[in-house]
Amino acid sequence: MALSRELLFERIRRDRRADPSVSGRQLALRYRVSRNTVAEALRTPVPPERKKPEPRGSVLEPVMARIDEMLWSDLEAPRKQRHTIERIKVRLAVEHGFELASYSTIRDYVHDRRPQLTALAKESRRHLEGTVPQEKQPGQEAEVDFADVWLDLAGERVKCVLFTLRLSYSGKAVHRVYATASQQAFLEGHAAAFETLGGVPARHIRYDNLRPAVRQVCFGRDRNESTRWVSFRSWYGVTPFYCIPGEEGAHEKGGVEHEGGRFRRTHLVPPPQVATLAELNEMLAEIDQLEDDRHIQGRPTSIGFDFEAERPLLNPLPADAYDCGLDLTPTVHRNGRITVRQCYYSVPARFIGGTVRVSLRANELLVFDGRHVVAKHPRLTRRYTYHDILDHYLEVLLVKPGALAGAAALAQARAEGTFTSAHEAFWAAAREAHGEREGTRALIEVLLLHRQLPADAVVAGMEAVLRTGSCSAELVAIEARKAQETPGVLQEPAEPVTEDPVQAEALARLGLAPEARGNVISLHARRPLPADTRPLPSLSKYDRLLKRRSTEEGTA
Repeated sequence: MALSRELLFERIRRDRRADPSVSGRQLALRYRVSRNTVAEALRTPVPPERKKPEPRGSVLEPVMARIDEMLWSDLEAPRKQRHTIERIKVRLAVEHGFELASYSTIRDYVHDRRPQLTALAKESRRHLEGTVPQEKQPGQEAEVDFADVWLDLAGERVKCVLFTLRLSYSGKAVHRVYATASQQAFLEGHAAAFETLGGVPARHIRYDNLRPAVRQVCFGRDRNESTRWVSFRSWYGVTPFYCIPGEEGAHEKGGVEHEGGRFRRTHLVPPPQVATLAELNEMLAEIDQLEDDRHIQGRPTSIGFDFEAERPLLNPLPADAYDCGLDLTPTVHRNGRITVRQCYYSVPARFIGGTVRVSLRANELLVFDGRHVVAKHPRLTRRYTYHDILDHYLEVLLVKPGALAGAAALAQARAEGTFTSAHEAFWAAAREAHGEREGTRALIEVLLLHRQLPADAVVAGMEAVLRTGSCSAELVAIEARKAQETPGVLQEPAEPVTEDPVQAEALARLGLAPEARGNVISLHARRPLPADTRPLPSLSKYDRLLKRRSTEEGTA
């Protein structure tokens, strides 16, 4: 079987790491490639993209596992009651609704697959069931696995995954929680673990057949790996060891199997209450440091003591970190949203009709305009859900202020707490004073201030303006800047202000006493001009000019 370009690059780099004296000519002869290919593999671990698309896979890929189950059952079935090609084709159509493959396609697959399964069954019967204790060498091996975990995220009970990478010798483990067991979470978990440990295991890392890494389980321990995973492990110099599929292979990485459940029972019961996953991962990083003092049963020394002996034996990290995010270029729809993995995210309205660059990561989604991040969302895990940011629609709402009251972005801002009671009170006062349309526009102008000033300063400016009985967006800007320069300091009232029932209701919504008023300069107040005591100008000179003009006309 021909090596993929990613796997070829990884093996060339691995051979050079194992024997630095091997020349490029020897590597080219060994792998039957040109010396230019060897030089390119040694220069960068990620091969350039091919111009031609990859060839299409087999049409049987969705049902290969089902066919294998039928062939496995034939090994113990009576000789004259085994599956024929026609029977397999009928069962695929009736039981799984699969009718894409022809008779010859199924025949060719069964012809190659049946002897492989027969040989595997015969080989398994030669061994007795049991396990053999292993002695681990420092800095050589590690194990990786995912485990389910429940937590209260922003007041809602959600199911996430716990990524665990555990060094086999010392038992030092790194834990991170992600929204889903996606490939981005798989890669980011490795990157975070390597950064925390300060190196990469020199020999290999044990895995079960996780979908982010393995696309297809082949015969024996051969695996058809995903290209991004091959590029990632080539970047860090990771050598994988894939365990036997199913429960039979669980004992091959029993350390991390036990570690995931132990950590969950010890530190995540009851389910933690956090606002974001980033906050939870900071907590887990502190817990991992505290666990260095823990003793594993049967060991006289602590995890931290053994890890100090293991740390220098790890392979060094590369100079640059690997970009684990998946780059996409979706089109911005008319409603100001993009579609990523059947979920919807808002972007600034100025990008409507165009395309944007998106970096899909484990727990977040970033939208770029060039090199600048213009939108940041938490990653959604359920299909057809959405996450809108009210600030992205303000330019559209200035033209259509009536759409604000029922906007999905406003409902989400209220639920997240970014649209506070101060905004509600200012909006009510502005609508009462200027009408529905102009009052909403005044609120939108205040919301635009959040792009230039801190949120606390804008809220303080709205509260100060409401105390004076005004609802001007210009005054909010002035008071917000004053609050930013001297936070918490408001001017005392210079003179009493007449009570306004609308403003009194707004102050009651904020929970402010009528006495707690501030002195705000009104832009509409004008001082009277002083009386002019000068005499009126004389018009006698103009009269003489008129007489002179009439004399000249008579002469003419």
